[in-house]
Amino acid sequence: MTETRIDHFSDEAAQKALDFLRFQAGEAAISRANRIYMEEFRKTIKANCMAASSEKTLTAQERDAYSSPEYIAHLEAMRTAIELDEVHRWKMVAAQATIEAWRTHQANRRGEQKMQ
Repeated sequence: MTETRIDHFSDEAAQKALDFLRFQAGEAAISRANRIYMEEFRKTIKANCMAASSEKTLTAQERDAYSSPEYIAHLEAMRTAIELDEVHRWKMVAAQATIEAWRTHQANRRGEQKMQ
């Protein structure tokens, strides 16, 4: 397997990282909003399932809610939303690290030039 190496110190890499942060912000925001919505909506599904339960105790209603097909399906959808949000987050972290590496490299280069 051939591995492609990226020169994180190049101006081109820094520009690509900046472009990524700028142009992917909307998608990242949408995936974050979806994740938060899914996490919050889980509570509504649980409450609705508990209300629909024929059980008398809260513990039994909660057991019914957690084992309901609707709740389980929501958890599966939530996993997908969380995964997408995390992919965006880590790509943004990588872009930020590339920019920081470029900045450090540029500062080091300027320091070396002053010493010559």
